[in-house]
Amino acid sequence: MGPGGAVFLRILFAAIVLMAIWRPALRPAAGGRDVAALGVLLGVMNLTFYEALDRIPLGIAVTLEFVGPLTVAVLGSRRRLDLAWVALAAMGLILLSPVPGSGLDALGCAFALFAGGCWGLYIVVTARVGRPLPGGGGLALAMAIAALVALPFGLVDGGEGLLDAELLAIAFGVAVLSSAIPYSFELEALRRLPQSTFGVLMSLEPAVAATAGFVVLSQGLAAREIVAVGLVLAASAGALGAASRGALQA
Repeated sequence: MGPGGAVFLRILFAAIVLMAIWRPALRPAAGGRDVAALGVLLGVMNLTFYEALDRIPLGIAVTLEFVGPLTVAVLGSRRRLDLAWVALAAMGLILLSPVPGSGLDALGCAFALFAGGCWGLYIVVTARVGRPLPGGGGLALAMAIAALVALPFGLVDGGEGLLDAELLAIAFGVAVLSSAIPYSFELEALRRLPQSTFGVLMSLEPAVAATAGFVVLSQGLAAREIVAVGLVLAASAGALGAASRGALQA
């Protein structure tokens, strides 16, 4: 059903599940603008990420997208050492950038980087939504708005596939496992952790994505790309270690 159809069903079913669980008021007493902003970000972030997945391997897409959380982590820190981790991550991203003969789709890389920018903003806005609104009501409303954002793309890309019972069942499973559950956990994590620490904890995603792409999707990684993913992970681990030491000293 194409990237748009997959994203629309994933977000729609996640919104239905979260709305059924939390039953939020349609007009929240506080944080309404942040909820709307989060909804738009969720829609755009997922659409651009799935467009990237349609063009480049999973592990590379997630590694490029990780530029967003890493930026949040660095901007939230006041230590000079973090500049070294930024440089290390930048080296990894440069190695992943399309060069003649690399076989990477330039538009796919651009979609992944744009999704990364949305991911960084998502972290900031999710933290704002979690403060005034208890439970997952704010997230449920945001997911419903995201479904509206993805609706036209879903109709164009999905077509008759949106009525296929087997695809609908798969999409429901994807919605629960990749949206309803993880976004709820991330909301709770951001209620308890600084945004900078949360950003570097997301560093596990590129490694998991690369492994999943290799094992499940048979997407091999060249030596240059493996080194690039390793550099990003090393930078993230270093930033997390520095953040942990800073918290202990404080």
